[in-house]
Amino acid sequence: MYEAGLVLEGGGMKGLYTAGVLDFFLEKDILFSRVYGVSAGACHMCSYLSGQKGRARDISIDYLDSWRYCSVRNLILTGDLFNEDMCYHTIPDYLYPFDHEAYGKYQGKAYSVVTNIETGEAEYLRVRDLQKEIDFIRASASLPLVSRNVKIGGKKYLDGGIADPIPIRRSILDGNRKNVVILTKEEGFVRQPAKTAQLALIKARYLKYPKIYERMLHRHTAYNQQIQYLYRQVENGQAYVIRPKVPSEVGRIEKDQKILLELYQQGYDDAAGHYERLMEYMGKE
Repeated sequence: MYEAGLVLEGGGMKGLYTAGVLDFFLEKDILFSRVYGVSAGACHMCSYLSGQKGRARDISIDYLDSWRYCSVRNLILTGDLFNEDMCYHTIPDYLYPFDHEAYGKYQGKAYSVVTNIETGEAEYLRVRDLQKEIDFIRASASLPLVSRNVKIGGKKYLDGGIADPIPIRRSILDGNRKNVVILTKEEGFVRQPAKTAQLALIKARYLKYPKIYERMLHRHTAYNQQIQYLYRQVENGQAYVIRPKVPSEVGRIEKDQKILLELYQQGYDDAAGHYERLMEYMGKE
């Protein structure tokens, strides 16, 4: 295990890129002492730390045709685009169970990044037990407008990407002198301001939680500043980035198996291409 941080950006179905990178890491037995997962990154973090190569890929594509997995029907009936019971109970408990024994043997620390909707601040929930703490993962992946708030310990949470989409600062503050960051946005990506209509919906939906509106209003500026900060850390040796070189055709909620598998393979191939340089980076003091 490397004494370093692993930071996993979210991005909905674009997270198949991350799944490919992580499966290559599993092949090479590359583990990190601390892992920080955001949204889809938090979901794929679990399969990675339970040592189940291919699990994140298969779950992301095997149930695309089932309305019970992800559909507008779910959203209307339950308030969640991605069905809570199927995604966080039926699949991980019965259809494709986590290897809880393997996860329990992980000697590092894993964190699911969430946004407290009352304070608007990011919180970093340590995931020790996937069965007992699966709601930590659900909260991180609960996208605004298409998910219900997730209540944990008396607090209400949503998608970690709202407050901290790339938690490199947190990793460095935790003492990680080296960090590997997997991004799902391509090189040169610049986040644009949210559309007026989306902001109006956010303001109306979260009227009691104005901090969420404030975060979404300024989200593009905060994200672009995080990218700038990240690459300063690359320059001073505290970060190594793996990300797509070109834009992907994959939408945030994608249903096309072929292009999802292509993105997964791209992540795997990119990780293989980085392997020698990554090992050199990890070996440097």
